[in-house]
Amino acid sequence: MAPLPDGFSYAEWNATYNALSFGIAAMGSATIFFWLQLPNVTKSYRTALTITGIVTLIATYHYIRIFNSWSEAFTVASKDGGDYAVKLTGAPFNDGYRYVDWLLTVPLLLIELILVMKLPQAETVSLSWKLGLASALMVALGYPGEIQEDLAVRWFWWCLSMIPFCYVVFTLAVGLNEATSKQPSPAAASLASAARYLTVLSWCTYPFVYMVKSVGLAGPAATMYEQVGYSLADVLAKAVFGVLIWALASEKSAIEESGKLLPA
Repeated sequence: MAPLPDGFSYAEWNATYNALSFGIAAMGSATIFFWLQLPNVTKSYRTALTITGIVTLIATYHYIRIFNSWSEAFTVASKDGGDYAVKLTGAPFNDGYRYVDWLLTVPLLLIELILVMKLPQAETVSLSWKLGLASALMVALGYPGEIQEDLAVRWFWWCLSMIPFCYVVFTLAVGLNEATSKQPSPAAASLASAARYLTVLSWCTYPFVYMVKSVGLAGPAATMYEQVGYSLADVLAKAVFGVLIWALASEKSAIEESGKLLPA
């Protein structure tokens, strides 16, 4: 965990502060929504929706910890009515909470998608293990580079983490095409496809944010872009993705319930 650079402007500090606050609000409200919706889906999809809420609950907790750590690392004050001055307190900013969060939530995100698609049991178990382990390995390989200032070391770990990353993205984009086409209605197939591609799209932002400090940006600006970028990507990958999981579960539940009501 490298020390924070000095020289933050109020705008840079405030942008990060607001992005982290937005993360808490988005994840927390999503958690409440998902769990309130549990009675409105059939038993087949409650596990997936429960996991969706667990993902956003874990994220809420870690965003609170990151937000508090950010606040404790600075003092912000205005002297004699002038502009706000931002100064480091000397307390560490622990961004490692992000990687603890990802290590827990990223595999669960993939598992909830597999569960809500209702694949054959053997395929569900196989995909859950493969994608879960690959995504955890991706996060674990990314962390050593994240805490390094040496660009060569950052690039080395970035390249390693991209190996499992590419496997997961390929599986989502190509490997689940057949399963998506077998969904019980065009609306369900469309929602499953949207969930897959939203995951791919949101995930592709992470490697680029990771590279911010490797492409010439440094100091407070790089830290701000990194924190804001990760926060927005997290909301897309967890809260918005979760809404698609809920919509897919609701659509398939409605289809199954209408089937039971049809006369024999």
